[in-house]
Amino acid sequence: MTIHHLKEDRQITLVTLSLGKQVLAIPAVRLREILDPMPVTRVPGAGPLVPAVLNVRGTVVPLANLKQVLRIPETEADDRRRILVLDVTIAGEPAVVAMEADAVHEVATIETAIIEPVPATASAWPPEYLTGLYRGGAGFVLMPDLDQILSALAQRPMA
Repeated sequence: MTIHHLKEDRQITLVTLSLGKQVLAIPAVRLREILDPMPVTRVPGAGPLVPAVLNVRGTVVPLANLKQVLRIPETEADDRRRILVLDVTIAGEPAVVAMEADAVHEVATIETAIIEPVPATASAWPPEYLTGLYRGGAGFVLMPDLDQILSALAQRPMA
């Protein structure tokens, strides 16, 4: 979903969350549910990017470590940590993936006109991993392209 695609609609509803000190926003239509932390099963031989799976109502769901992918330092878990279960597209195929967030803040509808392209020098992340950014109440909010990130992860060899 590119910034140009987003601009076709006048508003978008986003879920804002924190990974470390970084605030991110993902389209609310991607969110299946938000769960309290739960036991995960480490996958032998899996790398640090998708190190585990979890059981969500009888379905095995991979747990992607976006902090590792986006080079965000790990922080101490507290009672605000949540697991987001998301509908994504990986290499053109629909999939369900979970990710941890240090905190989930709000669901907000914003005007798409305030979403700006990310300057190439503004982020340590590969530019194709971001669809845009906007100024939120506490500073800039980055909008990751989950499909692009997870498709790139799926193409990497297991560590």
